[in-house]
Amino acid sequence: MIKYAIVGNIASGKSEMEKILARHDIVVLDTDLITHDILIDKPDVPEAFKDYDVFEYGKISKSKLAKLVFDNPELRTKLENIVHPLIIEELESAFRVYSGEKYIFVSVPLLFEAGWEKMFDKIIFINSDDDIRLERLMERNNLSKDDALRRLNSQLPQADKIKKSDFVIDNNSSFDEFIHNIEKFLSLIL
Repeated sequence: MIKYAIVGNIASGKSEMEKILARHDIVVLDTDLITHDILIDKPDVPEAFKDYDVFEYGKISKSKLAKLVFDNPELRTKLENIVHPLIIEELESAFRVYSGEKYIFVSVPLLFEAGWEKMFDKIIFINSDDDIRLERLMERNNLSKDDALRRLNSQLPQADKIKKSDFVIDNNSSFDEFIHNIEKFLSLIL
């Protein structure tokens, strides 16, 4: 089985690529969804952050937690130290479950920041200019420009990630062009 990591800085188009891959009946996992399940199902994060205003209706609020950790690098590290091992555990389990598949794609927004490159055979980077991603992020997440910039700047620069990737798919023009770029990529590897 070839393990492909889908990487791209926030609001680059990873989710759209996941949808296109799923339409091709390709196994696609999303570490953001795995993280969401961990926040809901595991007591580790609620226990570690019980003294902070990150709860709504007795459950962890992803938006409150995100705001807290984006504003505080120490707390971001604390969260990552809890969540990252659990994500790896889930991925390793999924790799065993899907071991008969020819390919598996995993969306891993923070692949390089987490140092997980060796878990994958190939890395695909979704490239989208910073100004485009800023606009998308502000609109999609209803964020102020300052909050959106803080999230953009919390990730390694795209240029550094491109150098470490095996494939780069551009998402700087129309949605149709992005789909065309993904389909062209798929025709090369499938």
